[in-house]
Amino acid sequence: MFQGGFEYAVSERWLVTGGLGFIGSHFIRFVLEERPDVSVVNFDAMTYAGNPVNVADLAGGRRYAFIKGNVGDEALVDSVVSAGVDVVVNFAAESHVDRSILDPSDFVRTNVLGTHVLLEAARKHGIRRFLQVSSDEVYGARPIRESKEGDALAPQSPYAASKAAGELHALAHWTTYATPVLITRASNTYGPFQYPEKIVPLFVTNLIDDIPVPLYGDGLQVREWLHVDDHVRGILRVLDRGRPGEAYNLGSGNLQTNLSLTEKLLELCDRRFDTHVRFVADRPGHDRRYSSDSSKARALGWSPQRDFVEGLAATVRWYRENETWWRPMKAARVSR
Repeated sequence: MFQGGFEYAVSERWLVTGGLGFIGSHFIRFVLEERPDVSVVNFDAMTYAGNPVNVADLAGGRRYAFIKGNVGDEALVDSVVSAGVDVVVNFAAESHVDRSILDPSDFVRTNVLGTHVLLEAARKHGIRRFLQVSSDEVYGARPIRESKEGDALAPQSPYAASKAAGELHALAHWTTYATPVLITRASNTYGPFQYPEKIVPLFVTNLIDDIPVPLYGDGLQVREWLHVDDHVRGILRVLDRGRPGEAYNLGSGNLQTNLSLTEKLLELCDRRFDTHVRFVADRPGHDRRYSSDSSKARALGWSPQRDFVEGLAATVRWYRENETWWRPMKAARVSR
């Protein structure tokens, strides 16, 4: 069942779904570095954003195994969990808002039904912890104040609605079956290995190629930016210390308009605003502002460490130095 062998004596086996993706691959690497007594099963459907290169250095490792599979496959998920899984961390998701607007159906299948399948397997086989990786987008727009975990969910896009539905299903499992679920709601995440459709990698790779970037509306939408290193540290801290049945915001407090973010990327890529920014029609239901209160996660001993300016510059350098990673993806997007 498990490709990799697990020749090393470990105390726990963790199932990480969506581990070929951006945040999931960073999390797997972080766990293997931080927890020598943990082995990881990476379960991924290998869709367009799941790239084996992201974890190529882990292949064949004594505490790492990979299984290709879809979280909606009940029989396969059940067989994997029943083979001996102690912890489930669910990154598997369709995650791009623009794609959800064009076709919401994949988002419902993966983000809602796939979560249901995982929860049922976790309940049936008595796993120790189940962490559902979610998003601050489930709160909807917050014009003034920060979102808190007890706020009502008000998702505005099909993507956000599917993530909220997955969360509610997880919490229902806690209430009804005492399945030990935890939820993290992180703000916008950036860093290396992010598929070039989100704003940071899309804009950086465009600018490297001397191509103008498409800025929605007036560019004054506000987002809170969190480096992927801080995001995965927060997930592990919640997994270790969080209370089952609870959600935890993971935010940096660093708010940027899309316009100010674009200006920073232009400077880092040595491009000019007047030649390399193209304002385009805003997308439907575009939330104006996100901001979250992360004091609950901070009380667990977590806080973001990466400086935004330094982290953004390091991210731009990574894309400059790793063109062989992203150019095939950009070419595939253009050809579709």
